[in-house]
Amino acid sequence: MDLITFLILGAGLALLIFGADLLVKGASRIASSLGISPLVVGLTVVSFGTSSPELAVSLQSTFNGQPDIAVGNVVGSNIFNVLFILGLSAIIAPLIVNQQLIKIDVPIMIGISVLVYIFGLNGLIGRFEGFILFGSLISYIVFLIIQSRKESKAIEEEYSKEYSVKDKSAKQIILNILFVIVGLALLIYGSDLLVESAVKIAQSFGVSELIIGLTIIAAGTSMPEVAASVVAAFKGEKDIAVGNVVGSNIFNLLCILGLTSIISPSGVNVAPSAISFDIPVMTAIAIACLPIFFTGNSISRWEGFVFLFYYVAYTSYLIMDSTNHDMLPLFNNVMMIFVIPITILTMAVILYRTLKKKNMAG
Repeated sequence: MDLITFLILGAGLALLIFGADLLVKGASRIASSLGISPLVVGLTVVSFGTSSPELAVSLQSTFNGQPDIAVGNVVGSNIFNVLFILGLSAIIAPLIVNQQLIKIDVPIMIGISVLVYIFGLNGLIGRFEGFILFGSLISYIVFLIIQSRKESKAIEEEYSKEYSVKDKSAKQIILNILFVIVGLALLIYGSDLLVESAVKIAQSFGVSELIIGLTIIAAGTSMPEVAASVVAAFKGEKDIAVGNVVGSNIFNLLCILGLTSIISPSGVNVAPSAISFDIPVMTAIAIACLPIFFTGNSISRWEGFVFLFYYVAYTSYLIMDSTNHDMLPLFNNVMMIFVIPITILTMAVILYRTLKKKNMAG
């Protein structure tokens, strides 16, 4: 494996990240200048725009006949978004989680994760399932727009501060349209470079395309979400930090898997290992968000560290499993016998105490 392939991989990632930034910037400003509220722009255009690298890569890999990269990219990105991005953001500043996310958006994320698992059980997400997923996305966007009218003043002001547009001149509108066009072009070219180089790396190391999709590509294409959420956490815009991740995860499952399944003539094949391990892990992480978000309506710093720890553990498992490392059995035993049970017990105690306090207060 030569250095040039790694340089092409890096160039592809850089083009994807820069392209997504231009696309989000241009699209959010155009939407805001058309009179769409900053809250709706943040919940839809920005959340979905930051997932545009995942969409570009998944479509490109589907066209190239590499479904494992498409599925691995989506599943890996969702795991990365929750464990790494929310973990890092919470360490920077404990995150406040608003009631809509707890009552509506996280349950939707959980339900879609389960649905994708069910669709993939036969080893294929077909065109019909793709239409169901993509149709659900349209319903979700309509729901968000209706629901945004009921949001609190504080959340509206937070999004307005970040996404409102002051300059609505013709020159600025043309510039924003140019941002969108250039951003899309960079996404398309960057995804082509990334997929091609990633496949070469996977082949040279004897690692499956699914593992490459779950790790390098998933982390790389999630960089716009990292930037959006971490910057929001530094600014104290805690609803944006959490909302961006949950919105992106829903978009990844509904739009990316939906579109790739529709476009591919025979649907998208789902590897047995993704069904037996990776998609259940993604679903379990989505389910875990509910009690964590529910306890105090926040993600504390220590919970952020727990998230990051589990991302490192998950990635370590993938690498050791793919290389048949001697330490894998010991690693599995430590995780299954000690770490995971202790984590579940700790969360159960915290959830019990929270419910007890709320009942006493009520």
